Amino acid sequence: MTASAPDLVTMGESMGLFFAPLGMPLVSGPAFHLSFGGAESNVAIGLARLGHDALWVGRLGDDEIGRYIERELRAEGVRTRGLTGPTHTGMMVRAQRGFGRSSVQYARLGSAGAQLAVEDLPLDEIRSARILHLTGITAALGEGPHRALVAAAHAAHDAGVLVSLDLNYRATLWSAEEAGPALRELTELSHLVFATADEAQVLLGDAHDGGDDAAYARRIAALGPAEVVVKRGADGALSLVDGEVFEQNVTAVVERDPVGAGDAFAAGYLHGVLVDSAPQIRLDFAGRVAAHSVTLPGDWEGLPRLADLDVGGPDILR
Repeated sequence: MTASAPDLVTMGESMGLFFAPLGMPLVSGPAFHLSFGGAESNVAIGLARLGHDALWVGRLGDDEIGRYIERELRAEGVRTRGLTGPTHTGMMVRAQRGFGRSSVQYARLGSAGAQLAVEDLPLDEIRSARILHLTGITAALGEGPHRALVAAAHAAHDAGVLVSLDLNYRATLWSAEEAGPALRELTELSHLVFATADEAQVLLGDAHDGGDDAAYARRIAALGPAEVVVKRGADGALSLVDGEVFEQNVTAVVERDPVGAGDAFAAGYLHGVLVDSAPQIRLDFAGRVAAHSVTLPGDWEGLPRLADLDVGGPDILR
């Protein structure tokens, strides 16, 4: 039997995550909680909780952490491809620091997630999906994952599938000089791009744009995307849709854990795209999803279901 066409296909690395539930620093010797995280799997869980069919593609080690991650993804309603090996599942440890900051230490060198290859791509599902969501993190993992992302973007673009790209630049993985051309290639194949002002600078190859986020959005749109979202953290976001600028109405909350907020925002925004809501509605809804996520600890645990949100209108619920 042929699987149904997914609403979303995404691909990347998901890693085991150890963190202290009470936010204690490492030097205090806290008991650790086991979870997992990864930008793409976070978005897939977010869309699944909002009622969509999501497929996550990535390699996990044939080990206890890898089996745990795959089991949890499936429990959240996310489809996986069951790709394992040839090496271990990557891991990360998150520790709390003063002034609400946190630090993350990674053990990902040579991990299974970095072995993703063109041959792993589910091309039938990509070509039949409604959205292909990619991030710059996967492109930074090595030549194999980068080539896989480009091939997936081409397949989706050629099939008329909406390609969504979150630049998600990580300076610890590659330099701005390496990232810029790779991200521009993916941007040119994308319909929708998420970026911060700093990431826009990496993409565009310059130092600043006078602090004008709308100008950044227009310059990114000039590369091809019809829709650009510039994220501003707690200050909300703006979107440029077919040349028109929209400003998010910020949802104020007491922040407990900001990690994963950008992925939550992307999931909320893509939900709005999937239900064909108006640009202002999907921008505000994305902000509400992100706001909900930061009130609970964990990379994805705070992602809401529709019943958790006072969405206030039928457009976003269809």
